[in-house]
Amino acid sequence: MKYRLLGKSGLRVSELCLGTMTFGEEWGFGTNREDSKKVFDAFVNAGGNFLDTANLYNEGTSEKYVGEFIKSERDYYVLATKYTLKNPGNPKNINASGNNRKSMMNSVEDSLKRLGTDYIDLFWVHAWDSLTPIDEIMRGLDDLVRSGKVLYVGISDTPAWVVSAANTMAELRGWSRFVGLQIEYSLFQRHAERDLIPMANAFDLAITPWGTIGGGALTGKYLDEKDKGPKRIKEGSARLNERNTEIARFVRKVSDETGIPGAVIALNWIRQQKGVFIPIIGSRTDKQIVENMKCLDMPLSGDIMKRLDEETKIVYGFPHDFLKGEPANTIAFSGQRENIINHRE
Repeated sequence: MKYRLLGKSGLRVSELCLGTMTFGEEWGFGTNREDSKKVFDAFVNAGGNFLDTANLYNEGTSEKYVGEFIKSERDYYVLATKYTLKNPGNPKNINASGNNRKSMMNSVEDSLKRLGTDYIDLFWVHAWDSLTPIDEIMRGLDDLVRSGKVLYVGISDTPAWVVSAANTMAELRGWSRFVGLQIEYSLFQRHAERDLIPMANAFDLAITPWGTIGGGALTGKYLDEKDKGPKRIKEGSARLNERNTEIARFVRKVSDETGIPGAVIALNWIRQQKGVFIPIIGSRTDKQIVENMKCLDMPLSGDIMKRLDEETKIVYGFPHDFLKGEPANTIAFSGQRENIINHRE
């Protein structure tokens, strides 16, 4: 495992992040403490130090397990958790969810207790609630950083205009700015390329994508081996619509040609994008996490990257397509866009 800087910061995190949403069994699809510890140990033994959880994951059990696992070497780990989702200890309190300051402060205190620590390395806004003023969020997060309870802040599942407005405000007012952006991103889901990813690169935000192997569908395990068409699929993945089934079949074709597992193809397609991409990987078994970590030793060739890009391309829409076509080329670049060497691309 190598290490990357977490966006515009000096914090060094492993090039993969362990997602711990499966730690605990309250939601019906996770793992018990013993198996969660095996997954954790496999990740740590490979050099991983970056851990991601949230206040609500398995009704708080994920945070409890993570806190127990890191207790003996707390300062070694980069511990990330989130707020916004309802507080598992007080689910009927209307102010125990959302982005507001009351939710934020109560959530931090409860997370610190479950985690058994006195500080959180990276505190995520889990999702934009569209109700709380941006300055309320940023000032509250800055107060947490100044108090020492939080070291860095990031934001997840939020429109690009909100993130850019928030970081610009923080820069101008001398508050702590976001250093990370968490988004869904995969060969199935490339819509973040329209605005979120260019915005993150412009602000030097580290991107920690979730859903990287499409809920397991990009491994090929949900494909019907007896049928080569795109419509017949096994039950088990909500992401396998007709288009995504075709993508999963293409990934399996590349896997058959190269001997590279489908999960590794999906993860390295992300890792080799422009910018700082640190995929979140999670599993219910230590065997699965070890298989996923093979991406560290099996980079994709430029030819494979191009084929994957072409097979999964999306329509960017307005204004992106308009600005790259005519008449924008003639009007804005004197018809010579191809002759301009742009070092920012």
